[in-house]
Amino acid sequence: HTPMYFLLSNLSLVDICFTSTTIPKMLVNIQTRSKAISYAGCITQMYFFLLFGVLDNFLLTVMAYDRFVAICHPLQYTVIMNPQLCGLLVLVSWITSSLCSLLQSLMVLQLSFCEDLEIPHFFCELNQMNQLANSDTFFNDIMMYLATGLLGGGPLACIIYSYYKIVSSICAISSVQGKYKAFSTCASHLSVVSLFYCTVLSVYLSSASTHSSQSSAVTSVMYAVVTPMLNPLIYSFR
Repeated sequence: HTPMYFLLSNLSLVDICFTSTTIPKMLVNIQTRSKAISYAGCITQMYFFLLFGVLDNFLLTVMAYDRFVAICHPLQYTVIMNPQLCGLLVLVSWITSSLCSLLQSLMVLQLSFCEDLEIPHFFCELNQMNQLANSDTFFNDIMMYLATGLLGGGPLACIIYSYYKIVSSICAISSVQGKYKAFSTCASHLSVVSLFYCTVLSVYLSSASTHSSQSSAVTSVMYAVVTPMLNPLIYSFR
């Protein structure tokens, strides 16, 4: 179980950091009744939100691969998921997430904004920043959608393929008890993945259909605050 708990510890750390980018500032705003944030603070918040959001996505993908190896190749699990590979996968996830969030933040720095700007959100979100800029954001939008497709769609495709192979392997097990035992090892991860992607997709689908910034901000609380807080509970119950 060492690889699983190593990945769980990293996921817990990332979830804590992910919620820490928005919740403390939100609580301060409620306490002081002031919704102001500096330009530097806004860019910093956006950078770390992107960093830990993408990293959360990558870690869920690595954990899906871990479950795939554990169920489809159980006799080779300790050989394949060795400490070196686990550390390398987590390190690559950190580096890729850092570079992606740094690139997006630097591109926002090239844009010009009004001095007194109102963001219709509870945190500095990349899409909102691009929409409120005074300068041309065509290249920024292209890069944002490209990064979303590669860093969001790519890991999701890997997770779907992993669970396709997992389900195929479970169906090949003859005993009912064996099927239940195999499925129970990935039930927590499947719950977390479903919660994360369903809330993210619902946010952007609802915002695209209603074009209401207020409804988008409210639903964003689900994947930015609620989902990371529920992840430890889901794995603890398991």
